[in-house]
Amino acid sequence: MRREDMSDQGAPRTGLPREVKCVLVTGGGSGIGRALALEAGRRGMFVAVCGRRAAALEETAAALPPSARPIVIPADLTRAEDRARIAAGLKQAWGRLDLLFNNAGRVDGGDVEQMADAALENLFRTNVLAPMALTRDLAPLLAAARPSRVVNVGSVFGDIAYPGFAAYSASKFALRGYSSALRREWKARGIAVTYAAPRATQTDAAVAFSDLIVRTGMRLDTPEKVAAHIWRAVDAGRDAVYPAGPERLFVLLQRLFPKLIDRSLARSGA
Repeated sequence: MRREDMSDQGAPRTGLPREVKCVLVTGGGSGIGRALALEAGRRGMFVAVCGRRAAALEETAAALPPSARPIVIPADLTRAEDRARIAAGLKQAWGRLDLLFNNAGRVDGGDVEQMADAALENLFRTNVLAPMALTRDLAPLLAAARPSRVVNVGSVFGDIAYPGFAAYSASKFALRGYSSALRREWKARGIAVTYAAPRATQTDAAVAFSDLIVRTGMRLDTPEKVAAHIWRAVDAGRDAVYPAGPERLFVLLQRLFPKLIDRSLARSGA
């Protein structure tokens, strides 16, 4: 399987073509993450993928063109030592990072009173604390590549809080707030931040939404469609990207007239 040497011996690489972008995709083994990585490869970028499932990451790497020089990094982003290994490996391989896609996350549903402390902690460690800490740890590499960009993949649930998904929605609200603050904090440093809020997507995680999808008639997008939408936002330098269709209207209504959304979701039993 193609993979770059990530040994810690020797000096960081120099002389990488400046016009070739270096991209890291977390949760790159499947779903939106794999689609984001494959599009980066099609664009002639160097691509690193990380996540907990080594075999899935290898499958993504195998689908990338040789020009992408795939780097596979099995890692648990909630562990400080794994994040340090990612930062050290990318410094050794590239010496910079043009694009960071914080895509890895988990979807947990259920009534709040049924969620144990461990479940709540795992959800927030994965969806909020891990991307915050990884972005911090990769800041020197992002600064070395500037103008560079961080893309935080959230959810429409980060704007419209669905009953039965209170904890998950809260985690995505937190990621959205972090993205807004970081965008302002890093603007002068030449590091941009995009918040992406896809609706339900045809991935393994959609199982957690199956009842809600049936009750509301929610539309599901393919990972490829979501990734293409995100990439268009990156190309345009947008601060945020939301799905086309009724969800965008619902997000606006949520911000202007939240009581309307309250009544709608209560009637639907969502």
